[in-house]
Amino acid sequence: MNSLAGLMVGMLVGATGVGGGAVMTPLLVLLLGVAPHTAVGTDLLYASLTKMFGVAVHGSQGRVDWQVVRRLSLGSLPAALGTLMWLHWAGSSGVRQGTIIVALGSVLILTACAMAAKPFLNQIGKRMRIGDPTHFKRFQPALTILAGMVLGFLVALTSIGAGALGAVMLVFLYPLRLTPAKLVGTDLAHAIPLALVAGAGHILMGNVDFRLLGSLLLGSIPGVWIGAHFGGRLPDAVLRMGIAVVLGVVGLKLLV
Repeated sequence: MNSLAGLMVGMLVGATGVGGGAVMTPLLVLLLGVAPHTAVGTDLLYASLTKMFGVAVHGSQGRVDWQVVRRLSLGSLPAALGTLMWLHWAGSSGVRQGTIIVALGSVLILTACAMAAKPFLNQIGKRMRIGDPTHFKRFQPALTILAGMVLGFLVALTSIGAGALGAVMLVFLYPLRLTPAKLVGTDLAHAIPLALVAGAGHILMGNVDFRLLGSLLLGSIPGVWIGAHFGGRLPDAVLRMGIAVVLGVVGLKLLV
């Protein structure tokens, strides 16, 4: 069962860059009965190791913009470290259980709304980029770092955001520079160091189930390879709206 879940989520990650946290963490909590803090910690390491195989495929085909990855990481890695320190100092069962459940549900609903609005945000970004390119490009690096900070906080707390929300932010900030294929590769490449840093922090807090991690990886490694090779053939609009609906429903389930 765990390996099958890893296979399905791995295919989704490889094809779209989405699913490492947004799908796997709720799956672990709701269907497999894993404690929220353990689900977050285990999923972070699962996502980072799974996405390495996806980035290897995308990188070999020149579909990673490393400058954008560096800008995001300048914001996300320090923010993730700060969030981990807060979780360690807070350390109560309320933060480890209740806060994470509420945060999971809220971020899933936010992610669903962002994915549904992705084409509109892309069009707004294009109009701003074409209409006033000088000002847009001047603020682009700082806004990318700020976006990284938001992602770093959300990923360290919930394991969600690096893929789905990161992609939505990038289509607004780089509407002309990142093609759909390059968007997925760049998003995956940024997610790896972020998930590794956040996952290492959760290891130190004892929030990782290594036996569960191993069984998930057995399915996810071939899954992400399959997804990365065939993802470009999937209809983007149908896939995006389908994922958004599922995430919204799961988010409401967690909150209710």
